[in-house]
Amino acid sequence: MALLNSASLLGIPTKLPTFFTTPKDKWNICRLISPQTRSFLTSCSVKTTLLGEDSGAVMGPHTTSFSGSYGQSKRVWIWTENKEVMTAAVERGWNTILFSSQSRELADEWSSIAVISPLYIEEGGVLDKEKKRVGSLFKISNPGELELLQPENGLAKNVVVDLLDWQVIPAENIVAAFQGSEKTVFAISKTFSEAQLFLEALEHGLGGVILKVEDTKPVFELKEYLDRRTDLNNVLSLTKATVTRVEAAGMGDRVCVDLCTIMRPGEGLLVGSFARGLFLVHSECLESNYIASRPFRVNAGPVHAYVAIPGEKTCYLSELKSGKEVIVVDQKGQQRNAIVGRVKIETRQLILVEAKQDSVAQTHYSILLQNAETVALVSSCQAGNEVAKAIPVSSLKVGDEVVLRVQGGARHTGIEIEEFIVEN
Repeated sequence: MALLNSASLLGIPTKLPTFFTTPKDKWNICRLISPQTRSFLTSCSVKTTLLGEDSGAVMGPHTTSFSGSYGQSKRVWIWTENKEVMTAAVERGWNTILFSSQSRELADEWSSIAVISPLYIEEGGVLDKEKKRVGSLFKISNPGELELLQPENGLAKNVVVDLLDWQVIPAENIVAAFQGSEKTVFAISKTFSEAQLFLEALEHGLGGVILKVEDTKPVFELKEYLDRRTDLNNVLSLTKATVTRVEAAGMGDRVCVDLCTIMRPGEGLLVGSFARGLFLVHSECLESNYIASRPFRVNAGPVHAYVAIPGEKTCYLSELKSGKEVIVVDQKGQQRNAIVGRVKIETRQLILVEAKQDSVAQTHYSILLQNAETVALVSSCQAGNEVAKAIPVSSLKVGDEVVLRVQGGARHTGIEIEEFIVEN
């Protein structure tokens, strides 16, 4: 057994340093516009300040919070002239609707049929219905204009930026410049992909987005995305199960899942032969004498097995591919999303593991894994001891206790449903 906090383990940082190549283009200055930016990029322990909420019409039930590297409250405003888009937004709790100065009649019409907080883009700023300035507006098309955007430059509490040229680098620099500021920066986004880019810039993201669309699809996509991020606040309920059977099972096609992220001791993927019970399969982040650690990899099991993915869903390991998302979980149930970078399927010797929650339980849970010393299940923490262990399946025995995620077993395309089902 390997203690997950042993000093002999590979020291995997919670954040990795960022390395930049020498700038070579017209946006060179954007990398180095201020000491604040430089400090932010080189720090590995930046604390995110939760943005305070405004009073009045500007703020409402359209604030979405999510944790971890997405520690700020993310705000969404909608800019549209399409009634269906407005309705879809209001139904999802986003009632701040932006209008051009020529669309006050439309704002009055919509205010009579829906509870909205109208704002108006005019005179280089954002005004409320009393023509009070509640936001500053910046159109940025070059490094000089970006450099002028600093929190100490007398800006309103809300800052709206329209990035007309580059997006990624300017957004990152804005995040760095406004860290710790009480001002909220919104980026105008014409697609869901742009909105996601701005909300994830430099890991922490801008404070909000203005979704300027005439189609409801981006509204649905953005809401689903933010809901998935909100799920990260929820600690998964994990339980302990006692191993009742361990035996060789012959050859099979097993799946190695390589992620675009580093996993730490105690983390892995939730995998199982049945959706009703998923085992926490540990990553290959632990050091050994015979092979280098691969902290991005989970040797997850055969192609038929279920794996937990965002949205409280499951999919088959065989369905994973580059670009799909899974959830990484630790022994305490804390979760985060991770992108699959590569899936490798090879024929290997398998071992069958079965477990029950207690000795009198009728329901059993099972998983097949490659029979190798580098493949491990996470054990449950003993009473009075928060240190969990990774138990290699090659040394797993009846009576060992492992971590299990128990949930509904009936699934339709990965979504939990209510129906009668028997699986053995």
